[in-house]
Amino acid sequence: MQTGTVKMWDAQKGFGFIVCDDDEDEIFVNINDLHPSVVQKRLAEGQRVKFDVRSDMKGDKAVNVRLLR
Repeated sequence: MQTGTVKMWDAQKGFGFIVCDDDEDEIFVNINDLHPSVVQKRLAEGQRVKFDVRSDMKGDKAVNVRLLR
């Protein structure tokens, strides 16, 4: 799993971006790819998260996103 910080989150549209700790790249995250425990608490800018990266036709995205404790 990678770690990072939520850079931007649009709750109305259900997507945002995470800045990865390893290389400071931004990675897309969709509300459908959040761990169920995060969906209830909601993401917010500045939160620390851990996640897996999966590639699809549009590029890399964060999946199984969880809050760091």
